[in-house]
Amino acid sequence: MTLDKYFKGEDESRKLFESLRGVIDSIGTAEIRVTKSQVAFHRRKAFAWAWMPGKYLRGKRAPLVLTVSLHHKDPSPRWKQVVQPYLPGTLYPSSGVVFRQGD
Repeated sequence: MTLDKYFKGEDESRKLFESLRGVIDSIGTAEIRVTKSQVAFHRRKAFAWAWMPGKYLRGKRAPLVLTVSLHHKDPSPRWKQVVQPYLPGTLYPSSGVVFRQGD
């Protein structure tokens, strides 16, 4: 699947994604893999995923959600949700909403 197909009709989500992509590109190149449900950024492993809740949820929703995988728990209050893995030695997936432009 292409980025254009994934974001078809979702202009606000695409603009936010392009901003995210610019930030990630500024710290190093990453391969982008697009599936039906998300866009993943990879280096040796996937480290960030962007997805649109509107494809799955009704009502008021964020136009784009970013999930990142960290090697440690980040206590920052800026994350909407932090999930600790059940298996020792695995990464700490942290999930946060990518803010709307202007926020």
